Amino acid sequence: MRNNELSAWTLLIASAVIGSVTMLSLSGCKPPAPASVDISTGQYAESNTKTNNNVTASSSQAVETPLPANDVAAEDSTAAAEQPAAAEQPAAAEQPAAAEQPAAAAVTNNSAEVVSAGGDWPQWGGTRERNNTPGVKNLPLEWDIGKFDRRSGAWDDSKAKNIRWFSNLGSQTYGNPVIAGGQVYVGTNNGAGHLKRFPSKVDLGCLLAFDEKSGDFKWQHSSEKLITGRVHDWPLQGVCCSPLVEGNRLWFVTSRGEVRCLDTEGFYDNEDDGPVKDEMVSLAAIMKTAPPAGAAEGEASAFELALAGLAEGKLTDAAKAALAASGAEVEGDVKIETVTDGKAWKATGKFGGVDRELTIKQIGPRIKFFKKLGASDKRDADVIWVYNMMGSEMGISQHNMCSCSVTSYGDLLFVNTGNGLDESHYNLPAPDAPSFICMNKNTGEVLWTNGAPAKNILHGQWSSPTVGTFKGVPQALFAGGDGILYSFRADEGKDGNPELLWKFDCNPKTSKWILGGEGTRNNLIATPVVYDGLVYIAVGQDPEHGEGQGHLWCINPNMRGDISPTLAMKLGDDGKRTPIPHRRIQAVEPENGEVVVDNPNSGVVWHYSIMDTNGDEEIDFEEEMHRSIGTCAIKDDVLYVADFSGLVHCLDAKGTKDGKPIVHFTYDMLAQSWGSPLIADGHVFIGDEDGDVAIFEFGKDNVEPIDEINMGSSVYSTPVGANDSIFISTKDKLFSIGK
Repeated sequence: MRNNELSAWTLLIASAVIGSVTMLSLSGCKPPAPASVDISTGQYAESNTKTNNNVTASSSQAVETPLPANDVAAEDSTAAAEQPAAAEQPAAAEQPAAAEQPAAAAVTNNSAEVVSAGGDWPQWGGTRERNNTPGVKNLPLEWDIGKFDRRSGAWDDSKAKNIRWFSNLGSQTYGNPVIAGGQVYVGTNNGAGHLKRFPSKVDLGCLLAFDEKSGDFKWQHSSEKLITGRVHDWPLQGVCCSPLVEGNRLWFVTSRGEVRCLDTEGFYDNEDDGPVKDEMVSLAAIMKTAPPAGAAEGEASAFELALAGLAEGKLTDAAKAALAASGAEVEGDVKIETVTDGKAWKATGKFGGVDRELTIKQIGPRIKFFKKLGASDKRDADVIWVYNMMGSEMGISQHNMCSCSVTSYGDLLFVNTGNGLDESHYNLPAPDAPSFICMNKNTGEVLWTNGAPAKNILHGQWSSPTVGTFKGVPQALFAGGDGILYSFRADEGKDGNPELLWKFDCNPKTSKWILGGEGTRNNLIATPVVYDGLVYIAVGQDPEHGEGQGHLWCINPNMRGDISPTLAMKLGDDGKRTPIPHRRIQAVEPENGEVVVDNPNSGVVWHYSIMDTNGDEEIDFEEEMHRSIGTCAIKDDVLYVADFSGLVHCLDAKGTKDGKPIVHFTYDMLAQSWGSPLIADGHVFIGDEDGDVAIFEFGKDNVEPIDEINMGSSVYSTPVGANDSIFISTKDKLFSIGK
């Protein structure tokens, strides 16, 4: 085993090479746009879609898959038998036990059926329990992607093996594939330029849909960049979440902080489903530019000529060329009508073979053309409803992006809003805005909101919610930006508020938040996982903050109140201990007479941070759980998780009877890992930043991978198994891999 310090410095140097440290000094967050991608087109435009905050119901609703009634009982907690029941513990807060509350209406849970079927994988982690262990069979253990020409992108498949198809994604891809209803969905940016009206040099957040069998492009949802810029919508990051699909409805969070519901069929059903209809979208633009070299003095620019032409009821050649480039070539005569002198017009005619009415506006130094989406726009997404979390009603201020992969429970939709700090990394612009919300998935109505962690948000909030049922109580789990895991009763709440069941501080009380990742207090970016009645989560930070000490927790969710491992107390002169309200930077300051005490109401089943597995009384690099943004996967009581330092950790999911972790092995992939394991068909698949996918034979004794296959570019996402195939989204491509 190698020395901890040497390995850490090696990876830090590698990180510096790719620009992480440089960007950290500039912003403390995400890497800059690569020089090869042109983002200087002025397309950081406001959305032209106008929707109300309270959206009316759609006539076509999503359907919860009917399942056997005993499925709920099968999901109930049976595991934490050694843990004392909530009623047997001293109360740490005034939260009532579940038995004292009316039971929520039972919702049939299809988690076990989805996992065992080995078919579609319709959300991040497959089900609301987020355990990436599909029952898919017949997966290949070897494949070769062939070669791609770096200049032309041409594919040489002469040596390719077990690659069914590939499709081009954007230049940076962090979304995990979702497979449902014969289609594959991936969040990315616009580097592929699938729509003529948005060429690849235009930066967007994109949700792409492909045909599952052929890989053919189906449709794209396009989110234009927020005019506020990188503080809310970091360049080139795109859509970083995974959608939820049920029937012919899809829900996801855009890069603009909107929750959107889409029709999975797009416009291929020849219908513009609503209530959002005739959605207005950008089509083309003419920018006001400086005169070209050699232009005669006083010569009018294309911008000025276009304005003059519109005033005369004509489209200039430059205007027609811009429309043609966007796929809306002018055919025949066009009628131009003035709406507002010198500012707004409408054009009626045939554009791209479709009879349309275009809206034309002068907006600052550009003339913009807009169209209304309809049944003829097959390559665009069909929006059902929209809720703008950054709007005046909710007023959230996301930090760099919102990356929540939503989940549902019956008709309830749970969303992490992404509320966070501003560019200073000290100020919280919207301290009263909610961090966790519950919506009606059919209508977009907000049923309740919760403001925790309020002013204690450390940075951003980029985790995703989980829902589990424990002893008959459905719980919505929210990983807060203060490093605390919160559990709320998964129901419609009361008077716009949820019932808090418990909270668990995943950081030691003396840990300290230091800007830029130098401290020991961490965020929660991983998604909580439900397995056999227990909850699992690891701590981490923004990848640009580098490596650091991490923690992996196994939690008993049947407790109530504050079930953190320890409590923060102030020690008085008389020896009396007084509870201290939670603080953002450091919960306990020993130098100020504050102490950490064991919590008699602790929900800890076991905790893993460091373990001297070889017994040499030293902690080597491989004997430490580092920060992680990955989510664990568990099967047959064997747990796998990858940390950001590139270590794969394999543990016993239940631990010892006295609350200690059991570490089976660790394996160093020698590259940072952003994603999570896939356990399927007797094997474990994990990707890394070098583009390698390590394949282990499943089991605690299989400590080395049987192969590592390179995917040609970084794998920031998680491999997904569905329908006899493995789907892997690399930095810029989506692969379907099968025998």
